[in-house]
Amino acid sequence: MSVARDPNFGDGLDDPIIAEPIAEARLGGDEELDRSLRPRRLSEFVNQEQVTAQLEVFIEAAKAREESLDHVLLAGPPGLGKTSLAQIIAAELGTTFVQTAGPALERKADIAAFLTALEPGSVFFIDEIHRLNRAIEETLYPAMEDRQLPIVLGQGAGARTVTLDLPAFTLVGATTRAGLLTTPLRDRFGVSQRLEHYAPEHLAEIVHRSAAIFEVEIEDEATRAIAERSRGTPRVANRLLKRARDYAQVRGTGVITADVAEQALALLEIDGAGLDRHDRTILETIAVKFGGGPVGLSTLAAAVDEEPETIEDVYEPYLLQQGLLKRTPRGRVITERGFGHLGLPVPEGAATLF
Repeated sequence: MSVARDPNFGDGLDDPIIAEPIAEARLGGDEELDRSLRPRRLSEFVNQEQVTAQLEVFIEAAKAREESLDHVLLAGPPGLGKTSLAQIIAAELGTTFVQTAGPALERKADIAAFLTALEPGSVFFIDEIHRLNRAIEETLYPAMEDRQLPIVLGQGAGARTVTLDLPAFTLVGATTRAGLLTTPLRDRFGVSQRLEHYAPEHLAEIVHRSAAIFEVEIEDEATRAIAERSRGTPRVANRLLKRARDYAQVRGTGVITADVAEQALALLEIDGAGLDRHDRTILETIAVKFGGGPVGLSTLAAAVDEEPETIEDVYEPYLLQQGLLKRTPRGRVITERGFGHLGLPVPEGAATLF
């Protein structure tokens, strides 16, 4: 059985928890300062040329056919611009952007409220889509494939299913852990893209653009210093720029010079490789207390007074990418490069681990 979509379906649900996210999901004209730093168009999106070039073709083709863009999956580490890219897709298509997050969708009624309130051609963005529970995920399958939403009315033997027709829409899913997506969900995305870390020269472009938005003067040397310590991540680059701006305003003349940038970064305890105090604490603990390793994750977490999940998800990825730390079957081991970064000699017994 198929019935026409009722535009008042979401309003008829006497549940403020369902109705409220929809109102909050639509981005208004008065956006926060952080959002003002986001690029607005594909042409403004720095780096990720392969991703933007492909999306440009797919978007233009969809507009020429007057169809909705295929569902898009954006994967990659945090802070690389997945949300910005989703907003750009909506802007390039000239359509409404609706945003939510996987953990916020707890019941089938939650996803039903969003889907039935979508306007034709809307871009529906789900951040951290890998954290959807299985019931919500299965509700998305017919919505993505057939633009239909099955609703079960009643209970027991008298229960019946009513299928609501949905408008054409584009689901954009973002995930930092693509491996946790189930195969059925991943296969329903027609476009799948992965964002990579940025080179320092690309981050320098972002810092320069953000400084212009902040209306703060910054020297080229300061721009490079911030870019080189931003861990390949635009979000980190913008955060460091804000702190350098604060330091320049309080301790300087308001201009972010090379000296001001260095002093601000030193105040934040960020070294030349982009490591902060917590990163160095982890390396020093392995190097000094455990002779370079190997040391188990739980033991390391207890030694630095941090949660194992935080070390594994927040600190380790960058240390591994920089070749300062490595994982072995017996535990974490600091590398020769890690000892060199700390200015420590490699213990004789540790040489056999490399």
